[in-house]
Amino acid sequence: MIQSILIGSGMGCMAAGACLTKEGKKVLLLERHYTAGGYTHVFKRRGYEWDVGIHYIGEVNKEQGVLRRMFDYVTDSELKWADMGEVYDRIVIGNKTYDFPKGVENWKEAMKGYFPGEEAAIDRYVELVFEVSKASRQYFSEKAMPGFIQKLNGNRMRKGYLEYASRTTLSVLQELTDNEELIKVLTGQYGDYGLPHSRSSLAMHISITKQYFGGGYIPVGGTARIAETVDQVIEKGGGTILTNAQVDEVLIEGNQAVGVRLYDGKEVRADLIISGTGVMNTYQKLIPQAIAEKYHFLEHLEKVTPSAAHACLYIGLNGTPEELNLPKANYWIYPDDLDHDGLVERYEKDLDAPLPVVYISFPASKDPTWSERYPGKSTIDIITVMPFDLFKEWEDTRWKKRGESYEAMKEKFAQRLLEVLYEKEPQVRGKVDHYELSSPVTTKHFMNYDRGELYGIDHDPERYQQRFLQPKTPIKNFYLTGQDIVSAGVAGALFAGFLTASTITKKNIIKERLF
Repeated sequence: MIQSILIGSGMGCMAAGACLTKEGKKVLLLERHYTAGGYTHVFKRRGYEWDVGIHYIGEVNKEQGVLRRMFDYVTDSELKWADMGEVYDRIVIGNKTYDFPKGVENWKEAMKGYFPGEEAAIDRYVELVFEVSKASRQYFSEKAMPGFIQKLNGNRMRKGYLEYASRTTLSVLQELTDNEELIKVLTGQYGDYGLPHSRSSLAMHISITKQYFGGGYIPVGGTARIAETVDQVIEKGGGTILTNAQVDEVLIEGNQAVGVRLYDGKEVRADLIISGTGVMNTYQKLIPQAIAEKYHFLEHLEKVTPSAAHACLYIGLNGTPEELNLPKANYWIYPDDLDHDGLVERYEKDLDAPLPVVYISFPASKDPTWSERYPGKSTIDIITVMPFDLFKEWEDTRWKKRGESYEAMKEKFAQRLLEVLYEKEPQVRGKVDHYELSSPVTTKHFMNYDRGELYGIDHDPERYQQRFLQPKTPIKNFYLTGQDIVSAGVAGALFAGFLTASTITKKNIIKERLF
């Protein structure tokens, strides 16, 4: 008999499913897409393969590190990691390039070389990174505590972290330095969580900074290996990941979740139901309206906002990464005339203005098995922010059949992104064999986010105050997981999976099973 149904197969559900499997529970993951993995999945076209959500991951270099141990636990250590090298990110502002090298001391030395006279600010910034990270432990642990412990100790456990999380990144960095260029460089990875520094919570910014201090890594064999290796663990325990299985509604009887109804009308029952589809989707679409009103779920959702939408240009090239001299480090490219917020505001008013941020990733050069799997080929991904409303008129049209005006709009942005690439890597001009642009409505179609958001709900200071963003819900036997209850990205979703499983089993799985 199925004991737990997990709605979705993103990193949160996969991690929770694997953890519950290892606790002896039979799980069923229901995925609406034709492939499992959520933002960890890949797609293939015309002899190429592209990652849709993961372009690098940090803190998996040390086998004793918590993130590495979590991945090893849910994959039985079958997932291997490739190092991106000494430099993982390049922040480009105008005609200046700032390399982010791996290793805290190396990073500090590089920053002090770029910004002489700012040594004290840089040292204090790094200290702050570790202070905030340490404070986060109790904040997130409290989310998995039984209700009576939350009432007794919750305020104390949350207080330290909230002192940081309740402030914007910009407000804190301005206390460290008045050097606007340094602030722009320190926040040069903001695309990893989707909010420029005047609106983002310092807590989210710090978690990204710390994660990559040890360098960037990618799964050997591509990011599809994440779902493949987790699936093996779940299947070994008698569980299943089922694709093309969209859930229409959570079945609730007497304030208790008892199963789900699929879009084809079939009902599947289980002891526990876990949603990893995001709080917006969960409470607006999956929970019966009367229940949502009873527990004020829709009122809760008014206190959070969807994260930024984006466009991604997927490029296939003739030639190996070595032949094309492709780097492993990512580019974060910005105009030099305004700060991040000013660039976004200008772009939102005039979409012909310079793109506020362009991120370029070279997945083919990062994976040591790439040329074995795709000889003579390479790939590049380019991402930029993209207002959902620009493509809203096509949201109800069919994928691949949205019309000439839609294709013309995409082509306009594709050409702009290609020119940014050619400026930084001119040797690839003339080598492009195929490209296609995914728009916010593409994201909506495949990932089921209403406004094409990339990171679930925004990571602003208000988000961290919301008590409903935790695994346990007021509905008996109904739980949440995924990046909305922790933080953006695969690392946040992975951790959320462990928190949800710990809440259900009443065990500290990280402490009891990983150490």
